[in-house]
Amino acid sequence: MTQVTRDLAFYTADTPNGQKVSIFLKEAGLAYEQFDLDLGKGDQHQPDFLKINPIGKIPAIVDRQTGLRIFESGAILSWLSSKTGCLLPATEAENIAVQQWLFFQVGSIGPMLGQLWWFLHGAKTVNDEAIARYKAQSLRLYQVVDTRLSESAFLAGENYSIADIAAFTWLRTWDELRLNITPYPHLKRWLHVIAARPAVQAGLHASKPTSRATRQRSTSSEE
Repeated sequence: MTQVTRDLAFYTADTPNGQKVSIFLKEAGLAYEQFDLDLGKGDQHQPDFLKINPIGKIPAIVDRQTGLRIFESGAILSWLSSKTGCLLPATEAENIAVQQWLFFQVGSIGPMLGQLWWFLHGAKTVNDEAIARYKAQSLRLYQVVDTRLSESAFLAGENYSIADIAAFTWLRTWDELRLNITPYPHLKRWLHVIAARPAVQAGLHASKPTSRATRQRSTSSEE
């Protein structure tokens, strides 16, 4: 039997940052080999993985044709979009808009919601002051997104983009973060539209490993 070699090796875990790359791979219809890392056991800190990402965080991609290694989810999404042409903006203005909202997710949404998750579910002691702070900051970001989506169908404009994928995997966790999004109808509409996409459903499903003893989320923008 001939073995099919997949050009892309994808290192991931079932977290928002891993999910966003998984979704894009499904949107682009790319063949790849997936390696599920158990963050609770510290797989991301093993020497073999540190050769791919010295920071010791997921996700990471290896292009086996060129030997190129890419880490940081925003960089991976930008590289994949450029490489494949999938969800690639048609104009410079559109590309700038996509990059702005992508960096907004990486620099603001991920860190704030990640901190809130940690103090709600990861910390061994209850810190009401920290929870109140990160809840307020998270809701402020939800408001920013809702206001933007009152002006356009998607974050960067009228077209679905990698910025939407990146923000979606984090903002969809509102219930887990004990946030009330009733005041944000435009965001709710956007969440529903993206969640209905077959590739999004396939990407989220593919992010779930067949077995894992523990699940851990980082407090930074990447796991």
